Amino acid sequence: MLVVDQLKVNYGAVNALDGVSLEVGEGEAIGAIGPNGAGKSTLLAAITGMVKPARGRIEFEGKSIVGTSPEKLVERGISLVPEGRRIFGPLSVAENLQLGATVAARSGVERPAPSVDEVLQRFPALAALRARQAGSLSGGEQQMLAIARALLSGPRLLLLDEPSLGLAPKIVDDVFTLLRDLHGEGTTILLIEQNALKTVRFADRTYVLRTGNIVMTGTRDDLSQRTDFAEEYLGV
Repeated sequence: MLVVDQLKVNYGAVNALDGVSLEVGEGEAIGAIGPNGAGKSTLLAAITGMVKPARGRIEFEGKSIVGTSPEKLVERGISLVPEGRRIFGPLSVAENLQLGATVAARSGVERPAPSVDEVLQRFPALAALRARQAGSLSGGEQQMLAIARALLSGPRLLLLDEPSLGLAPKIVDDVFTLLRDLHGEGTTILLIEQNALKTVRFADRTYVLRTGNIVMTGTRDDLSQRTDFAEEYLGV
């Protein structure tokens, strides 16, 4: 479904990504982990058109998406849950969701997409807070709102940038339970995360980035058998 091939992104003289390649097959849940500065968020920024690659290929379902606008990506079936949630704090939960539905409608989405009420059935806590100002929600509630907003376009590929960042351990568990449910229902997922243990347990395959390069890749069993990975990322 998604192919990234020899992707290079520069910020001035700094190589943020230096020849990164990965693939996401339809129906897969793929993780990308690594320390701060590894290039994880830059990878998503390149996929979603927020930065221009210096070199490389990015294809979705066999067609290049380099330079494609965010609204066109939504139309083609790609939705992003950004780092830091980026909800509209002064608006209510319901208004945030309605904005997500409006963006999807204006982009010309032709796939079956859920209504706001249907999405809220998956998030009963949000349903109870639909009149609440979004900025007054807890971090976990805001993260659920950001995911719910992305689901309103009926994505075929869901991109998530550090969804566990700043959340309590119990809420992180809830986020990953939700992602497992979505994956089990057929949603293809590319998850960018610092929480290596959770990501490796969740993903079908995980890519490990360091200083703009992929240094390891494999399934949970593959990576857990590597001493260097287990010591650095799993604390074993």
